[in-house]
Amino acid sequence: MVGYVGAGEYEAMKINLPELPESVLSEIFSPSVIVCRDRVRANIDEMIRVAGSVDRLRPHCKTHKMADVVRMLLDRGISKHKAATIAESEMLADAGARDVMLAYNPVGPNIGRMVRLAKRFRDCLFSVTCDHEKPLRQLSAALSNEPGLIIGVFLDINPGLNRTGVLPESDDALRLYSLISELPGIRPAGFHVYDGQHRQASLDERRVAVKKEFDRAVAFRGRCLAAGLKVPAMVCGGTPTFPVYAESTEEGVELSPGTIIFHDAGYGNAFPDLNFQPAAFTLTRVISRPAADRLTLDLGNKAVAADPPKGNRVFFPELPDAVQDLHNEEHLALITPDAGRYQPGDVVLGIPMHVCPTSALHASVTVIDDGRIVSEWPVTSRNRRITI
Repeated sequence: MVGYVGAGEYEAMKINLPELPESVLSEIFSPSVIVCRDRVRANIDEMIRVAGSVDRLRPHCKTHKMADVVRMLLDRGISKHKAATIAESEMLADAGARDVMLAYNPVGPNIGRMVRLAKRFRDCLFSVTCDHEKPLRQLSAALSNEPGLIIGVFLDINPGLNRTGVLPESDDALRLYSLISELPGIRPAGFHVYDGQHRQASLDERRVAVKKEFDRAVAFRGRCLAAGLKVPAMVCGGTPTFPVYAESTEEGVELSPGTIIFHDAGYGNAFPDLNFQPAAFTLTRVISRPAADRLTLDLGNKAVAADPPKGNRVFFPELPDAVQDLHNEEHLALITPDAGRYQPGDVVLGIPMHVCPTSALHASVTVIDDGRIVSEWPVTSRNRRITI
């Protein structure tokens, strides 16, 4: 609304919208993303509190994709980091991270790119994941031409998600991890255990589900140790299972939440036990009132992630019951009896249902602190390639 965006409380997520005077709003174009720096700090602090130690954390950068956020994490003593793309890995290393895990199986030309990345940032410890012998041998062969260059390899375990990974009970798992320990140019880094299928609303139910699958990885770790193989770390879970793995006393567990750095409406609604607050908001304006009960916003699917189901891609705390009727490339049409409260040009703040791909839709974000614009952060690794 004109004047300011008030403190309309989104009760389920226990947060207030940031209060932004019209003088600030008038400087921000739409559609865009604003990030509240103080809330990012608070979310980082809460992440460290839940983990118990910065040494147990390996946060995923896929949510923010921003070197400025990486530097905030480094300033808090978080030295290990996780990425989903080579561009994100390059961003992390260039921002100063010295332990970077690419939680993705490199194949084809990406094997050579990974070697070039490790060669460029020799003071950074890089690692990748793998679940098949062919790309593993190709990585080793590519490294044979670079004396002294070592890349760690995490065996990708399939804990029931059935997206990637090997079954920990299989003979192939032990054979492949043994091969990781033998091939030149690579070192065994441990296991990658991502169980994104666990989305139980109850934390107790999540604990039971995680334990059932994680016990399989722990048993496999025992087999590897009995065979004389080193298992330095087990990188486990994501945001929903973060508090569960934080309770684990198993040796070498590393926690890799990502979304909670910014948080979003999807996880905020689904997991009430996560004590984080949304720090990234879509800023959109009313561009039309085509009917008495309709508003059209300039928040198309090029500005907010379209992977949640249509009608549920963004939450507007000031219009919680509005029906998201049409969502096209540059338009979002709402049906609401409150349409008369708004005029073209009025600002509406939204919380993305899925913030990670929303970040990638914007070249930069406007950074707010204490009700003021304090910076603009580039979304450094939104593209697939930076320089390598």
